[in-house]
Amino acid sequence: MDHQETLAPTAGPAAATATASQLRFEPPGRVVMIGAGQLARMSHQAAVDYGLDFHVLAGAPDEPAAAAGAPFTLGDHASFDDLLRAASQGDVVTFDHELVPQDLLRRLEAAGHSVRPGADALAFAQDKLHSRHQLAALASPRVPLPAFTAVRRLADVDAFAADHGWPLVLKARGGGYDGRGVHLLTSRRAAEAILGDPEGSAEPSWVLEEHLDLAAELAVVVARRPSGETATYPPIETRQENGMCHELVMPARLPEAVASEAVRLAESIAVHIGATGLCAVELFWTTDGRLLLNELALRPHNSGHATIEGCATSQFHQHLRAVLDWPLGSTALVRPAAMVNVVGGAGPSELASRLPRALAVPGAHVHLYGKAPRPGRKLGHVTALGSDADEALDTARAAASLLSAP
Repeated sequence: MDHQETLAPTAGPAAATATASQLRFEPPGRVVMIGAGQLARMSHQAAVDYGLDFHVLAGAPDEPAAAAGAPFTLGDHASFDDLLRAASQGDVVTFDHELVPQDLLRRLEAAGHSVRPGADALAFAQDKLHSRHQLAALASPRVPLPAFTAVRRLADVDAFAADHGWPLVLKARGGGYDGRGVHLLTSRRAAEAILGDPEGSAEPSWVLEEHLDLAAELAVVVARRPSGETATYPPIETRQENGMCHELVMPARLPEAVASEAVRLAESIAVHIGATGLCAVELFWTTDGRLLLNELALRPHNSGHATIEGCATSQFHQHLRAVLDWPLGSTALVRPAAMVNVVGGAGPSELASRLPRALAVPGAHVHLYGKAPRPGRKLGHVTALGSDADEALDTARAAASLLSAP
């Protein structure tokens, strides 16, 4: 008699139900992400790999993560009731954007939810003036910053221009990303057109910075667990168009001393602000040899997309591990990698018909976000690996150009 024949017979439907219950998969963790854009979509894909229960707060059912099948709560990130409804679906709350108001973040924390990163850390990504003032005041770690000032009125611009000359860079204090809220000022008239009322406001709503001559723009992505473990990806070299990251290579083509200092600076900032999850530290390297902080993002970041194929652990898997306080994965580079964004043009989408041609480019990896096209909107990205950064970039450009061709 074989083993199967020795098993006791089932006792009808009740026993079958019990057996099914015993076999049901229990997810190892439950994560709620506020926001349902492409970062949430790619985080959901990583969550599937780990068998996680992953839930998003979506503004509409056709947002990328929700449309791709992530369970979602429909609501507004500026509504505390909606945030609570979503947060109740998980053990940890995290984000794919920085738009949740500070007072609501603090109320979520006070209600007992694990918010990672927490409100104090997120303030460094949400408020450029707060970040500048807090980091400028540090003696250790010393954070090099561009010269800056708070702007309430045109007189503030006049005073700063007298010291630093034109052009200058005006940045919205909060809410700006992908080039939004950033203005190159070439004259006082340009400032007046943006600021309007010369009497200004009681609270500064802009940050004015010196204009820099750049040798390169960089990003260093650091992962940090609540228990303190950190893991850092190789520095990434980015190229911007209209304030939006257009393409990147990893590792950055930098002198070793500059790369090492970029890593040291990024890690020290992530630890100082108490980041949990990912902290993307954007940096300027100037033609006169200065390495300066640009801004921070405490979430998966466009600059980290090449880690999907380029590193042993993608930024999306790493963010989940970090917010759950799980051991972090290796950030080792598999091969030099590059990424090129696919951005919507003026015409109707023909991505479906163009996709086979892009996929025919040897070594190209296409990631589309399922977003309706409009001019200037990120619709996806292409990554590629190569024997060096230039070879990888050539491959990614070739496929991306086919996707965005008229």
